Amino acid sequence: MAKIIAVVNQKGGVGKTTTTVNITAALHEAGKRVLLCDFDPQANATSGMGVDKNTASPNIYDVLVSGAEPAKAVVSTKFGDVLPSNKALAGAGIEMIGIEDRENLLKQALDVLADRYDFIFIDCPPSLELLTVNALCAAGSLLVPVQCEYYALEGLSDLLATVRLVKRRLNPSLNMEGVLLTMFDSRTNLSLQVAEEVKRHFPGQVYATVIPRNVRLSEAPSHGKPITAYDAYSRGAEAYRLLAEEMIAR
Repeated sequence: MAKIIAVVNQKGGVGKTTTTVNITAALHEAGKRVLLCDFDPQANATSGMGVDKNTASPNIYDVLVSGAEPAKAVVSTKFGDVLPSNKALAGAGIEMIGIEDRENLLKQALDVLADRYDFIFIDCPPSLELLTVNALCAAGSLLVPVQCEYYALEGLSDLLATVRLVKRRLNPSLNMEGVLLTMFDSRTNLSLQVAEEVKRHFPGQVYATVIPRNVRLSEAPSHGKPITAYDAYSRGAEAYRLLAEEMIAR
């Protein structure tokens, strides 16, 4: 049965999609069966895995709103499997309001697929509305990327309040998988200070692996490849391999 992990932070630009794509590829490279569920209407994780977001059909929107079979929407790639997204998902939050048990639509879809995988990662949108609530209801745990910048902890209290609410009312088994420091620059005092602050806020929950600020990591998505395929020997690729090892060890 798959471990289902939502990669979530309502702040944009913190490395959610980069992390989802690259941890999927790194675990797949390590021999694990991995599914990436792209749950962001921007569909950057879909294209980052080399899948054309404009032609992928059926996709996660069709599964949630039109009742398409989840297995038929899965696309296999050499970096792992993908449940693709596209811009139609942007309106799904409104369309789902009239559907019974609307908070659990994603959970129902992923439960059908869970036996086939060791890990399922959900790339969440940068907001705290119905799509993200669906992801929190479907997941067993959360991976929260936090960038090593000045406003790193801003907004995390809102996220944690939403998580507490979901845990109390909808998904009591939801846990924190871990907090991941991203865009880390060891040359700056700021990165070191933010890392200390995050560890103080989340004692024992911060991954030992930190993701460095790395140009090759930024370039990889434009080539439709995870970093392990785009530049296998870059610092970014090495970091995600170490994160995969840490996840497997846990």
